[in-house]
Order: sequence, then structure tokens, then C-alpha cells
Amino acid sequence: MAVFNHPAYDGHEQVVFCHDEASGLTAIIAVHNTHLGAAFGGCRMWNYHSDDEALTDVLRLSKGMTYKNALAGLAMGGGKAVIIADPSRTDNREALFRAFGKFVNKLGGSYYSAEDVGTSPADIKIASEETPYVAGLEGKSGDPSPFTALGTFLGIKAAVKHQFKRDNVKGLKVAVQGIGHVGYHLCRHLYQEGAELIITDIHQQALEKVAQEFNAISVVPQEIYGQDVDIYAPCALGATINDATLRLLKAKIVAGCANNQLAEPRHGEQLKQQGILYAPDYVINAGGIINVSFEHNYDVKQATAKVEQIYDTLLTIFQKADEQNRPTAEIADEMARNIINHAAG
Repeated sequence: MAVFNHPAYDGHEQVVFCHDEASGLTAIIAVHNTHLGAAFGGCRMWNYHSDDEALTDVLRLSKGMTYKNALAGLAMGGGKAVIIADPSRTDNREALFRAFGKFVNKLGGSYYSAEDVGTSPADIKIASEETPYVAGLEGKSGDPSPFTALGTFLGIKAAVKHQFKRDNVKGLKVAVQGIGHVGYHLCRHLYQEGAELIITDIHQQALEKVAQEFNAISVVPQEIYGQDVDIYAPCALGATINDATLRLLKAKIVAGCANNQLAEPRHGEQLKQQGILYAPDYVINAGGIINVSFEHNYDVKQATAKVEQIYDTLLTIFQKADEQNRPTAEIADEMARNIINHAAG
């Protein structure tokens, strides 16, 4: 397993491989950059096919958190953790997250963890019994999912404003891939403003719930890309914008809450060449970490107002991309690096 010359390494400050025999924990914690402050990022639990796949994911996610926090205007660096396990696992779960909390604690505050795909605030509450370096706890900022969904919804509206010159999504068709915690709330926002929804997920029960509540049409996962829609909203795992799917997309906007939506940076250029406006993932999905940033002396109004700034940040990125004839992802990366470099300098 290559680390220092890994394509996604990007100068990470720390990569910690964690193993606890008693609980069966196998995890990786990646701290990408702490120039703006201690690294914050969730803990993902997923049944990765290989250690290499887990390493690639945690490195990409960690870097994305650095850029996300920078462009959100937060005094936080970027980090991430992944636990290599079936997220539906129920046996010994308390021991697993106690062990994880102990490893987080050994980092001494350079990394703060929270919930992510496959984990919950309840899991992080268990970890908090072993370390103070966690965030997003119930009774404080709580579940970040509704705020991630709100930011994503406002980001979609910013993309619609720029691409279609209109202020709402009424009558627009949106293909939502993944209707978990965030995807569900996103569908609710879209439905309430009059969008027409086409949805997919690997969980049939979730599909039936959203289809019934929000009058959505459900399709099998492999059919979501070719739908005749205005907006494709990836809200599941990453890399769904790739060579195969780009040939299928009919949407004129890609805007969703998934992390690492581009399989490779060049796919941002390909979206531009196809006339598809891309809302950079770590900008549009920053609502959750913004909410977490208000954990101490929590104020939901202040947190919501900060999340609403995502709309203007994306409009700025879209405008600069047009002016410079460059992909939106490149513009966002450049803006984030400038903020980080200024802090470092």
C-alpha cells in the first residue's frame, strides 16, 4: 500500500492506521491540514473492498474537508476517518466506537470526529466517552443532516439562478441519487418548492417512503444517470461523475450533497465542455460542518444564517468560472488554497 506517493496524498500532515484486536476495529484517520485550526471531519463506516480503497477514500475526503472548511469561512482544518466494517453491524458496536474514541484521543486534539455515512450521533456519543475531541452530539449542535440538506438545496437554487436565470425550482425535474439522511431532507425541500423528483437508492424501504411522501418516481440505480431531467443531484457515495456516466447525463446542472463527486479532476473540465454547470461538492455540502462549528453556545439561527451563505459563495464561483473560462471545480480549489496559504503565511 503506497502512502507518501499515493495520488491523493497531497501533503497530508498525518495518516494514522488504527487496529484494536479486542473490538475488531480497523480504521484510518487522515489529518490533511491544520493551518486554519484543528482538523474537523466525520467518521465514515463502510464495507470497503480493500485497504487501498479505504485509504483512497479517507485521503480524498480529508482534503475535501480542508477545502470545505476554508471556503465556508470556518476556523477549522480538514480531516476524516474511515472504519472498515459493515455499517449495518450491530454486534459489539459500543466496543468498536469506544476503541475508535481512544485512537482519536491519542491525537491530542489535532482531529475532531463527527458522524458521517454509516455512522450516527449515537455512535459518536459512545466515542465521546473516551475522548472530548468529537462534535455533532445530541443536545448540542445535533444531527447535521438537515443543515447539509438545506445548504445543498440553496446551492441547487444558486445553480438554477446562474444556469437558467430563475429564482426557484418549480416545475424543474431533479434526479436524486441516494435518499439517506441528507437526501431525504433535500427531497423535502425540492418537493415543497414544486420540483418533480426522480429518485434511486439501494434501500427499497427508503424509496417507497420518499415516493409516497414527495410524489417521486423511483428507478433502479443504474438508470438514474440517463434520466431526462434538468438537475442531477448525487447524494450517495463519490465518483459518480466518470467516463461512463458523463456519456449518459442529460441534465444541465450537477449539484448534490455527495463528497468527491468527480472520479478525476479532468471530469470537471468534461462537464464544462458538455455545457453542464457543476456545483463543487465541498462547497454545496458544507451545511453540516457549518452547523457543527456552532457547537459551543449553540444558536440555530446563527448556524442557519451561516449555511445560507453557501448560495452567494457558489454564485461567486460560477461567475469567476465564466469570466476565466475555467471549470468551477478549479476555481473553488484555487479560492480554497488561497485562504489556506494566507493562513499558513
